[in-house]
Amino acid sequence: MTILRTLPSLAAGLMLSGTAPVAAAAAAQCEGGWSGTVEYARHQANSNSKTVTRVSGKGTQTTDWSMNYDYTAQIAVRPAPDAEYSLGRANINLSSVSTETINSNDQTICPHERTMRQMSGTSVSKSQTRANASGLEAGVDITTDTGGTYTVSVRLPEVAGTASGSNSASFSGQCKRKEATNQQIADMPTTVEAMRFSSSGEDRTQPSDPNRLSGAHSVTSFGVTESLRWNLRRCGGDLRLVDLEFEDMRFPTWDAWKAITEQTGTIDGNIVRFTATVANDGPDEKAATVKFRDTYKGDKWDGARPDGLLGEVSINVPAGAQREVQFRWDSSGYAWFDDGRPRLVQRIKAEVEDRGKKIDDMTRNLKVAPKPLVLVHGLWSNWKAWESWQNILTTSHSYDWKAFPVGERPEHGRMNTGEEMGNFGPTNTIAQNAIELANYVRYTQKDRNAWHVDLVAHSMGGLISRRYIHATMPIYPDGKPQVSHLVMLGTPNMGSRCADLISAPLELAGRPMEALRELRPGVVETFNAENFERKGVPFSILAGNPLPPACYMLSLNDGVVPLPSAKWTITDNETQAILHTSMTGTEPFSSFVKPRVALGPGKQAEGRSQPAAPGETARTPPRLMVLGVEGTESAKAAPDFSKLILLAPGQTLNVSIPVEDAQNLGLTFVAANTVSATLIDHTGAVSGANLSDSPEAGQIFRSIFVDRATTKGSWILRLESKDRSDREVILSTWSNAG
Repeated sequence: MTILRTLPSLAAGLMLSGTAPVAAAAAAQCEGGWSGTVEYARHQANSNSKTVTRVSGKGTQTTDWSMNYDYTAQIAVRPAPDAEYSLGRANINLSSVSTETINSNDQTICPHERTMRQMSGTSVSKSQTRANASGLEAGVDITTDTGGTYTVSVRLPEVAGTASGSNSASFSGQCKRKEATNQQIADMPTTVEAMRFSSSGEDRTQPSDPNRLSGAHSVTSFGVTESLRWNLRRCGGDLRLVDLEFEDMRFPTWDAWKAITEQTGTIDGNIVRFTATVANDGPDEKAATVKFRDTYKGDKWDGARPDGLLGEVSINVPAGAQREVQFRWDSSGYAWFDDGRPRLVQRIKAEVEDRGKKIDDMTRNLKVAPKPLVLVHGLWSNWKAWESWQNILTTSHSYDWKAFPVGERPEHGRMNTGEEMGNFGPTNTIAQNAIELANYVRYTQKDRNAWHVDLVAHSMGGLISRRYIHATMPIYPDGKPQVSHLVMLGTPNMGSRCADLISAPLELAGRPMEALRELRPGVVETFNAENFERKGVPFSILAGNPLPPACYMLSLNDGVVPLPSAKWTITDNETQAILHTSMTGTEPFSSFVKPRVALGPGKQAEGRSQPAAPGETARTPPRLMVLGVEGTESAKAAPDFSKLILLAPGQTLNVSIPVEDAQNLGLTFVAANTVSATLIDHTGAVSGANLSDSPEAGQIFRSIFVDRATTKGSWILRLESKDRSDREVILSTWSNAG
C-alpha cells in the first residue's frame, strides 16, 4: 500500500491526508483536502452469573455482574486553509456502567429459638464513568494503493471524564437485626484512553465519482464491537449532502415513523418521509434548496429516462453545522410502471443547490412492494378458492406481492357462507361476514405494514366487501380510503333469481340459510338502498355470459348471476364468456384483475383526477325488471314446485315432477358435483341433463332449461349419486320465463 502523504504528529492538528494520482483521471480532477464526517463507535457488553454454596452448607450465594460500555465520536472533517490537508474536530461521548449484585441466603437456629430461620442479604455495587467533550483535535488518515482501494483511519485523543459509584445493602431474617445501607461515591476525575481504528482497506473508489468516499466498517471481537462510518468528498462547494434516509409509519399509529431498511422496503400507497442531512463546510451561513427526484439512472431498461421532480424544500444551514430537511412522499403506484411492468427497485435522488446551481447529490434505493390483495370468497366457498393466487402474484411481480385469502388464518377472521356446495347449515349474515372481513384487513395491514390494500371479491364476497366499505372502512389522514380498489368477480349486485328458487323451500321447511336468503333479489334491493357509500373506492365488475337462461332469467349469465345484476350501476364493467366458478382462475386475474390493481403512478393519478361517472354514487339500483321479470319482485319469487331429497351413497332415485301448460320449463337444483340429474318428459324422452363431473356440475346453481311449450302432466327427474356419503338435493321448477 502506498501512503500518499503522512501526518507529522497528532499535536500538529492530526490532519487528513490527500490522495495521490493513482487512478490518473480521478486524481487529476482534484488534489485538495477532504471534507465531510466520520463516525466512530465502540460498544461492549458483558455479563456473568455464579452461584456457590455457603460455608455453612445450608445456603447459597449468587453473584450477578454486568457491564455496558458505549463510546461514540462524531468527527467533522474540514479542508485546511492551504487546501492540501484537512482538519478533524471530534465530539466524544462515553458512558460506562458496571453493576455487581450479590444475593445470599442461609439457614440457622438463633439462640433461644428451636426452629430453623431463613436469612437473606442483598448487596449492590455500581460504578460509572462518563465523558463528554467537543471540538477536540482528531486525526483522520486516508491511504490508497495503485488498485484504487483505500483505508480510512481515525485517531482520537484522551478525554477527561468523571468516575462515580454507589454501594447498597439490605438484610432480612438475621438473629440480630441489620440495617440497610446506601452509600454514594462522589465524582472523581479520570481519563478515557485514546482510540485508534481503521477500515478494512478493501473499499474502492468509484470511477464515476472519485472525489467522494462513503462507506462503513465494523469488527466484533471478544464482546467488543467497533464501527466506522464515513462520508467524505473533495473540491465541492461549501454545501454537501451527508445522508439520505427513508421512513414510513408503523401501522396502525399515524405519524409513528420508523426507519425503512433496504431489504424490507415499504408498501405501495404508504407515505414515506425522506430526510436529507445537509452540511455547510464554509465560513458563512448558507441558504440551500434540496430537491428530491425519481431517478432511473442505472436502471437496466429505463436508464435513459429523465429524472422526475418529487418535491423540494428550502433550508438555511449555519457555518460549520448540519441541518435536516424532510419531505413526505406518497408512494402510490411506485410498485409498477405505467405500462404494467413490475418496478422492483425505486431510486430516489436528493440534490442540494446553492443559488440555483447543483452542488451535491446522493441516490438511495427504495423497494416499494405492491399493496397486498385481500381475497374475499363467496357463497358455499372458503379461502381455498384462492389457493393458487400467491403463486400468481409472485409470478406477476415478485414474492413481495402478497395474497391474503380471508380465513386462511382463521384466528384473524373467518367468514361463514356455507363452506362448500351442498352444505345447507346455518351461516353468517352479510353484516357479520363484513366484520370478519374488517378483522382480516387489519391483520393484513399489520402483517405487511400496509396502510392501503386492494380487495378482490368473488360472488357474494362483493356484497360483503361493499357492506364493509359502507359501514366500517376508514379514511386515513392522507385523505385516501383504506381500500384502494374493489374488484368484483361475478357479484350478484342485484341478487340472483336462483337464490329465490333454492332459498324458498329451505325457508318453508324451517331451515333458512341466511347467506342464501340474502342473495334473493328482493333482499338485495333493500341491501342496495342501505349500503350505498363508496367513500372514494373505485368499483369494477367482471360479468360472465357463457350460459343460456336459468332461474326465470332469459338474459345470458354465468350460472349464478345474469349480466344486468352483475353490472348494476358500475361503470367499469367487462363481460367475458366465463363460468361463475372459474372466475378465481389465472385467466380472469391476468385479463381483468391485474390491469386494475397493477397501476403505475401516472395511471393512479389519472384515476384520482377523473370525476365520478354517472351512477357511481347511486343509492338505489334500477328496478328488478332488468333481471328478466316484469313487474315487482314478488311476481315470480316462488317456484312452481320444490322438494328436499336425501340421496344415499350410490342411490338412483326417480322424482315425480308436476308440469303445467307453459311456454317453457326450467329446473334448478343444488347438489354436490357427484350427483347427476336427468329430466324425462311425460312421453319418456330425455328433455335435458346435468351430469356429475361435468363443468356444469361444478356450478353453484345447476339448471336444466326446456325451451319449448309444455302440457300438463307428470315428468321424471332421475337423480344418481356417485358419492360415498349421504347427499342432500334441493330442487325447484319454474316456467314462463321471459
